[in-house]
Amino acid sequence: MKAAIYHSYGSPEVLQIRDVDKPAIKDEDRVLIKVAAASVNQYDTLYRKGYLPTRLENGFTKPKTPILGIDVAGTVEAVGKEVQKFKVGDRVFGSCVGSHAEYVCPRQSVLSHMPDNARFEEAAAIPCAAQTALQALRDTAHIKEGDKVLIYGASGGVGHFAVQLARYFGAEVTAVCSATNMGWVKDLGAHHVIDYTEEDFSHNGETYNIILDAVGKRTFFSCLRSLDEKGIYITEHALYPKYHPIQLMLGSLIGTKKAKIHLAKPADSDLDLLRELVEKEEIKPIVEKYFSLDEIAEAHRHVESGRTKGKVVLKIK
Repeated sequence: MKAAIYHSYGSPEVLQIRDVDKPAIKDEDRVLIKVAAASVNQYDTLYRKGYLPTRLENGFTKPKTPILGIDVAGTVEAVGKEVQKFKVGDRVFGSCVGSHAEYVCPRQSVLSHMPDNARFEEAAAIPCAAQTALQALRDTAHIKEGDKVLIYGASGGVGHFAVQLARYFGAEVTAVCSATNMGWVKDLGAHHVIDYTEEDFSHNGETYNIILDAVGKRTFFSCLRSLDEKGIYITEHALYPKYHPIQLMLGSLIGTKKAKIHLAKPADSDLDLLRELVEKEEIKPIVEKYFSLDEIAEAHRHVESGRTKGKVVLKIK
């Protein structure tokens, strides 16, 4: 099968399309998927660059896992003996390391059936970003109806799902993005939209129950004055140097305001919920650009530009 592989850390040019062995079902709870689409996340660019936190897991001198990709959508080609939820021919989506390839073989516990009203490319845009937003708001922030929530980076992959989910949970949503994205972000459900190039939200006197930094551009201390007495600041960008655990530990000692790092944990129950929300049109994945597998380097460059609107997806079928 063809896959985008890298054997050294560096620029997008280290990614090469090569023929590699097709994965086989070795554990009985795994599912062999013929990949139709897979998204490109910041996770992929950070691992490709070899940032120090990623090397602790992936190897200091060269990557242990040569195929990137953590989101997948495709068709089931074979199932292990313990798989009950899926059968050959099912359209599925979910979380899977190594999805920038023609085939992957994840466990059934990180997959769900695709939404009936979504194409493969849309389904591939959901898993990592939407689960991150869902778990950050629901599990870490314990969002409730009537909360005032600010989403920084509201037009990005995690951000655009966070806007929709916060609205779904009954919160009053303030979205921070650039002027060019204000219109469609408001269409997603934001009650208020702030152009970050014209206004710093931390100086406008408003306070929020929850601030979710979805793009790794703000620190807890820069958001302090905008948190209410028991407010919580959340970032999922633990790989960036300015989010050193010491900062968050010290931040959590300041009065009753809290700072949390959130990292998504793939779960089929959450994917099932997200599938239902897409089918009910409560949320919608936005895909800005599509690339072929051969254009993987260009896709990485686009994600690294920091100007992605929604998600970037590879068409692999």
